[in-house]
This record gives sequence, C-alpha cells and structure tokens, in this order.
Amino acid sequence: MTSHQGGCQCGRVRYAVEVELDGLISCNCSRCGKLGAILAFAPESAFELKSGQDALTEYQFNTHQISHLFCETCGIQSFGMGTAPDGRKMAAINVRCLDGVDVFALKPRPVDGKSF
Repeated sequence: MTSHQGGCQCGRVRYAVEVELDGLISCNCSRCGKLGAILAFAPESAFELKSGQDALTEYQFNTHQISHLFCETCGIQSFGMGTAPDGRKMAAINVRCLDGVDVFALKPRPVDGKSF
C-alpha cells in the first residue's frame, strides 16, 4: 500500500490513507455523477482522520450503506465511510482530493451506479 495525504479545499478536513491507485472507479449514480469523484477504496483500518471531525457533515441516500462526509465550510466530499458487500468497513477516497495526484493520468473504470 502507498501512503497518501488528502483533505478538503479549505484544509479543515485532513487525513492520511494507505491505498493503491489501481482499481479506481468513476460512478454515474445520482451522487457521484454530479460530484465527479474518482474513487479508491481502503480498509477502514488504513484510514486516519487527522483533523476536521467537527467540520464533517453527513449525507446518506438510497440504501444508507455509505456515509457521504463533506466539509461544512467548503462543501468538498474528500472521503466517505461505508461497508463493502462482504461486510468489511471501508473508506471511499475521492482521489481528486489526494495531495500531489495527477488525476488526468489515472484510468478509472466506469461503474453504472444508476442501475443499482
């Protein structure tokens, strides 16, 4: 696993995560499609929120399996927390919010979330 730092636009929310940038997805569901997120997934144990717990606002929809967390100041959703289909607790990382990552060099797999 590779260590990354990331967070929101204003800097209130900051985290560290151990995650590889392969197996990325770009989902077209009603949330991700509008957000433009490119997602990587890491076990919850590989994610550490460094600052901003008090700045996070939660949004849930559909099956309420994912806590979409965004900064109350700048509105950026840099990560979310949820449960994988096999029951493991996971962090969904918006790769666009990782420091120093060239998102235009990435090749995320399209996922038809509208059909779920």
